[in-house]
Amino acid sequence: MAVVIGTSGWQYRDWRGRFYPQRLPQRLWLEHYAEHFAMVESNNAFYRLPELTTFEAWRTRTPADFRWAVKASRFLTHVKRLREPEEPVARLMGRAAGLGERLDVVLLQLPPTLQADPELLRTCLAQFPAGTRVAVEPRHVSWWTDEVRALLERYGAALCWADRDEQPVAPLWRTAVWGYLRFHTGTAQPWPRYRPETLRLWAERLAATWGPEEDVLVYFNNDPGGAAVIDAVAFAEAVRATGRTPTRVPTLDQATGLAWAAA
Repeated sequence: MAVVIGTSGWQYRDWRGRFYPQRLPQRLWLEHYAEHFAMVESNNAFYRLPELTTFEAWRTRTPADFRWAVKASRFLTHVKRLREPEEPVARLMGRAAGLGERLDVVLLQLPPTLQADPELLRTCLAQFPAGTRVAVEPRHVSWWTDEVRALLERYGAALCWADRDEQPVAPLWRTAVWGYLRFHTGTAQPWPRYRPETLRLWAERLAATWGPEEDVLVYFNNDPGGAAVIDAVAFAEAVRATGRTPTRVPTLDQATGLAWAAA
Protein backbone atom coordinates (compact mmCIF):
# COMPACT_ATOMS: atom_id res chain seq x y z
CA MET A 1 0.00 0.00 0.00
CA ALA A 2 1.43 3.33 -1.04
CA VAL A 3 0.32 5.93 1.48
CA VAL A 4 0.47 9.34 -0.17
CA ILE A 5 0.60 12.08 2.48
CA GLY A 6 -0.06 15.77 1.95
CA THR A 7 -1.94 18.76 3.30
CA SER A 8 -5.14 20.51 2.24
CA GLY A 9 -3.56 23.53 0.61
CA TRP A 10 -0.14 25.13 0.94
CA GLN A 11 -0.76 28.91 0.99
CA TYR A 12 -1.07 29.62 4.71
CA ARG A 13 0.55 32.79 6.02
CA ASP A 14 1.11 31.38 9.50
CA TRP A 15 3.32 28.64 8.04
CA ARG A 16 5.99 31.28 7.41
CA GLY A 17 8.75 30.81 9.95
CA ARG A 18 7.41 27.34 10.63
CA PHE A 19 7.29 25.17 7.51
CA TYR A 20 8.40 27.97 5.18
CA PRO A 21 11.71 29.69 5.89
CA GLN A 22 11.15 33.24 7.12
CA ARG A 23 12.87 34.82 4.12
CA LEU A 24 11.43 32.56 1.42
CA PRO A 25 9.23 34.64 -0.94
CA GLN A 26 5.60 33.46 -1.07
CA ARG A 27 5.91 33.03 -4.85
CA LEU A 28 8.27 30.11 -4.15
CA TRP A 29 6.17 28.35 -1.53
CA LEU A 30 4.74 25.79 -3.96
CA GLU A 31 8.22 24.72 -5.03
CA HIS A 32 9.26 24.39 -1.39
CA TYR A 33 6.13 22.42 -0.57
CA ALA A 34 6.64 20.02 -3.49
CA GLU A 35 10.23 19.40 -2.41
CA HIS A 36 8.96 18.05 0.92
CA PHE A 37 5.62 16.46 -0.04
CA ALA A 38 4.57 14.32 -3.02
CA MET A 39 0.95 15.54 -3.24
CA VAL A 40 -1.35 18.39 -2.28
CA GLU A 41 -5.11 18.75 -2.04
CA SER A 42 -5.91 22.07 -3.70
CA ASN A 43 -8.81 23.93 -2.12
CA ASN A 44 -8.46 26.88 -4.49
CA ALA A 45 -10.91 25.46 -6.99
CA PHE A 46 -13.60 25.15 -4.32
CA TYR A 47 -13.70 28.89 -3.64
CA ARG A 48 -12.75 30.18 -7.08
CA LEU A 49 -11.96 27.91 -9.99
CA PRO A 50 -8.52 28.86 -11.34
CA GLU A 51 -7.96 29.46 -15.02
CA LEU A 52 -6.38 26.81 -17.22
CA THR A 53 -3.15 28.81 -17.28
CA THR A 54 -2.93 28.67 -13.47
CA PHE A 55 -3.22 24.89 -13.46
CA GLU A 56 -0.60 24.76 -16.23
CA ALA A 57 1.75 26.93 -14.18
CA TRP A 58 1.29 24.70 -11.13
CA ARG A 59 2.23 21.72 -13.27
CA THR A 60 5.44 23.29 -14.53
CA ARG A 61 6.44 24.45 -11.04
CA THR A 62 6.27 20.98 -9.48
CA PRO A 63 8.40 17.85 -10.06
CA ALA A 64 7.37 15.01 -12.34
CA ASP A 65 6.35 12.75 -9.45
CA PHE A 66 4.11 15.35 -7.80
CA ARG A 67 0.37 14.64 -7.73
CA TRP A 68 -2.68 16.85 -7.28
CA ALA A 69 -6.11 16.36 -5.75
CA VAL A 70 -8.53 19.11 -6.74
CA LYS A 71 -11.55 19.98 -4.63
CA ALA A 72 -14.57 20.55 -6.87
CA SER A 73 -16.08 24.01 -7.08
CA ARG A 74 -18.65 24.97 -4.46
CA PHE A 75 -20.79 26.14 -7.39
CA LEU A 76 -21.30 22.47 -8.22
CA THR A 77 -21.58 21.11 -4.67
CA HIS A 78 -22.98 23.95 -2.56
CA VAL A 79 -24.81 26.29 -4.96
CA LYS A 80 -26.19 23.81 -7.48
CA ARG A 81 -26.16 21.05 -4.83
CA LEU A 82 -25.23 18.52 -7.56
CA ARG A 83 -28.14 19.55 -9.80
CA GLU A 84 -27.40 20.11 -13.51
CA PRO A 85 -23.79 18.97 -13.12
CA GLU A 86 -22.89 18.76 -16.81
CA GLU A 87 -21.49 22.28 -17.28
CA PRO A 88 -19.76 22.66 -13.86
CA VAL A 89 -18.02 19.29 -14.19
CA ALA A 90 -16.96 20.00 -17.78
CA ARG A 91 -15.59 23.41 -16.78
CA LEU A 92 -13.69 21.95 -13.81
CA MET A 93 -12.15 19.15 -15.84
CA GLY A 94 -11.38 21.45 -18.75
CA ARG A 95 -9.39 23.79 -16.54
CA ALA A 96 -7.78 21.13 -14.35
CA ALA A 97 -6.56 19.48 -17.57
CA GLY A 98 -3.72 21.99 -17.27
CA LEU A 99 -2.23 19.66 -14.65
CA GLY A 100 -1.95 16.93 -17.28
CA GLU A 101 -1.12 13.48 -15.94
CA ARG A 102 -0.47 14.96 -12.48
CA LEU A 103 -4.19 15.41 -11.82
CA ASP A 104 -4.85 12.40 -9.60
CA VAL A 105 -8.21 12.89 -7.86
CA VAL A 106 -11.23 15.17 -7.74
CA LEU A 107 -12.85 15.61 -4.32
CA LEU A 108 -16.61 16.19 -4.08
CA GLN A 109 -17.26 17.56 -0.59
CA LEU A 110 -21.02 17.75 -0.11
CA PRO A 111 -22.75 20.38 2.06
CA PRO A 112 -23.68 19.19 5.57
CA THR A 113 -27.31 20.14 4.83
CA LEU A 114 -27.52 18.06 1.64
CA GLN A 115 -29.48 14.93 2.46
CA ALA A 116 -29.02 11.70 0.56
CA ASP A 117 -30.14 11.71 -3.05
CA PRO A 118 -28.44 8.79 -4.82
CA GLU A 119 -29.83 9.78 -8.22
CA LEU A 120 -28.30 13.26 -7.97
CA LEU A 121 -24.95 11.76 -7.06
CA ARG A 122 -25.18 9.15 -9.82
CA THR A 123 -25.87 11.82 -12.45
CA CYS A 124 -22.93 13.87 -11.19
CA LEU A 125 -20.48 10.97 -11.13
CA ALA A 126 -21.53 10.02 -14.65
CA GLN A 127 -20.29 13.40 -15.97
CA PHE A 128 -16.65 12.72 -15.14
CA PRO A 129 -14.51 11.33 -17.96
CA ALA A 130 -13.81 7.62 -17.77
CA GLY A 131 -10.82 6.90 -15.59
CA THR A 132 -11.21 9.98 -13.40
CA ARG A 133 -10.70 9.13 -9.74
CA VAL A 134 -13.42 10.83 -7.68
CA ALA A 135 -13.61 10.87 -3.87
CA VAL A 136 -16.95 11.76 -2.27
CA GLU A 137 -17.25 13.31 1.20
CA PRO A 138 -20.95 13.33 2.24
CA ARG A 139 -21.63 15.16 5.49
CA HIS A 140 -25.22 14.21 6.34
CA VAL A 141 -25.99 10.92 8.10
CA SER A 142 -28.75 10.06 5.61
CA TRP A 143 -26.06 9.06 3.08
CA TRP A 144 -24.97 5.99 5.06
CA THR A 145 -27.09 3.41 3.23
CA ASP A 146 -26.42 0.25 1.25
CA GLU A 147 -27.73 1.98 -1.88
CA VAL A 148 -25.18 4.78 -1.61
CA ARG A 149 -22.38 2.33 -0.91
CA ALA A 150 -23.29 0.26 -3.95
CA LEU A 151 -23.44 3.41 -6.11
CA LEU A 152 -19.92 4.45 -5.10
CA GLU A 153 -18.65 0.93 -5.77
CA ARG A 154 -20.29 0.90 -9.20
CA TYR A 155 -18.48 4.09 -10.23
CA GLY A 156 -15.20 3.18 -8.52
CA ALA A 157 -15.53 6.33 -6.39
CA ALA A 158 -13.88 6.35 -2.98
CA LEU A 159 -15.92 7.22 0.06
CA CYS A 160 -13.83 9.87 1.78
CA TRP A 161 -12.92 8.70 5.26
CA ALA A 162 -12.78 11.72 7.55
CA ASP A 163 -11.76 12.45 11.12
CA ARG A 164 -13.02 15.34 13.20
CA ASP A 165 -12.06 15.72 16.85
CA GLU A 166 -10.28 12.34 16.65
CA GLN A 167 -13.43 10.42 15.71
CA PRO A 168 -14.51 8.96 12.35
CA VAL A 169 -17.37 10.98 10.86
CA ALA A 170 -18.19 8.48 8.10
CA PRO A 171 -18.53 4.71 7.92
CA LEU A 172 -15.25 3.01 7.09
CA TRP A 173 -16.43 1.59 3.77
CA ARG A 174 -13.99 0.44 1.14
CA THR A 175 -15.75 1.43 -2.09
CA ALA A 176 -12.77 1.54 -4.48
CA VAL A 177 -9.37 -0.04 -4.99
CA TRP A 178 -7.87 3.16 -3.61
CA GLY A 179 -8.66 5.19 -0.49
CA TYR A 180 -8.97 8.80 0.60
CA LEU A 181 -8.66 10.10 4.19
CA ARG A 182 -8.99 13.68 5.49
CA PHE A 183 -7.95 14.84 8.97
CA HIS A 184 -9.93 17.96 9.95
CA THR A 185 -9.21 18.76 13.62
CA GLY A 186 -7.50 16.99 16.47
CA THR A 187 -7.94 17.42 20.21
CA ALA A 188 -4.29 17.63 21.31
CA GLN A 189 -2.49 20.76 22.42
CA PRO A 190 -1.69 23.07 20.81
CA TRP A 191 -5.02 22.90 18.97
CA PRO A 192 -5.75 21.51 16.36
CA ARG A 193 -2.94 18.92 16.62
CA TYR A 194 -3.65 15.17 16.73
CA ARG A 195 -2.69 12.74 19.49
CA PRO A 196 -0.07 10.17 18.39
CA GLU A 197 -2.29 7.25 19.41
CA THR A 198 -5.07 8.47 17.10
CA LEU A 199 -2.67 8.71 14.16
CA ARG A 200 -1.42 5.19 14.89
CA LEU A 201 -4.99 3.88 14.93
CA TRP A 202 -5.74 5.42 11.53
CA ALA A 203 -2.53 4.00 10.06
CA GLU A 204 -3.58 0.55 11.28
CA ARG A 205 -7.06 0.96 9.77
CA LEU A 206 -5.57 1.82 6.39
CA ALA A 207 -3.18 -1.13 6.47
CA ALA A 208 -6.06 -3.48 7.34
CA THR A 209 -8.25 -2.21 4.48
CA TRP A 210 -5.97 -1.71 1.47
CA GLY A 211 -3.27 -4.00 0.16
CA PRO A 212 0.43 -3.25 -0.41
CA GLU A 213 -0.10 -2.31 -4.07
CA GLU A 214 -3.12 -0.03 -3.53
CA ASP A 215 -3.04 3.75 -3.14
CA VAL A 216 -4.37 5.58 -0.11
CA LEU A 217 -4.31 9.38 -0.20
CA VAL A 218 -4.14 11.17 3.15
CA TYR A 219 -4.55 14.91 3.74
CA PHE A 220 -4.26 17.03 6.85
CA ASN A 221 -6.72 19.93 6.83
CA ASN A 222 -5.83 21.19 10.34
CA ASP A 223 -3.69 24.01 9.01
CA PRO A 224 -3.64 26.58 11.90
CA GLY A 225 -0.18 26.99 13.37
CA GLY A 226 1.32 24.50 10.96
CA ALA A 227 -0.37 21.60 12.79
CA ALA A 228 -1.05 19.85 9.47
CA VAL A 229 2.63 19.65 8.58
CA ILE A 230 3.71 18.41 12.01
CA ASP A 231 0.96 15.79 12.10
CA ALA A 232 1.86 14.65 8.58
CA VAL A 233 5.38 13.88 9.80
CA ALA A 234 4.02 11.93 12.78
CA PHE A 235 1.56 10.05 10.57
CA ALA A 236 4.34 8.96 8.22
CA GLU A 237 6.08 7.36 11.20
CA ALA A 238 2.84 5.60 12.16
CA VAL A 239 2.51 4.27 8.60
CA ARG A 240 6.06 2.92 8.66
CA ALA A 241 5.27 1.12 11.93
CA THR A 242 2.56 -0.87 10.08
CA GLY A 243 5.11 -2.05 7.51
CA ARG A 244 3.79 0.21 4.75
CA THR A 245 5.64 2.95 2.90
CA PRO A 246 4.64 6.63 3.02
CA THR A 247 5.62 9.20 0.43
CA ARG A 248 8.08 11.93 1.35
CA VAL A 249 7.39 14.28 4.25
CA PRO A 250 9.60 16.92 5.89
CA THR A 251 11.80 16.18 8.87
CA LEU A 252 10.38 17.31 12.18
CA ASP A 253 12.87 20.19 12.26
CA GLN A 254 11.71 21.32 8.82
CA ALA A 255 8.05 21.03 9.86
CA THR A 256 8.54 23.20 12.94
CA GLY A 257 10.95 25.73 11.47
CA LEU A 258 13.90 24.66 13.62
CA ALA A 259 15.93 23.80 10.54
CA TRP A 260 15.46 27.29 9.10
CA ALA A 261 16.19 28.98 12.44
CA ALA A 262 19.50 27.12 12.67
CA ALA A 263 20.48 27.86 9.07
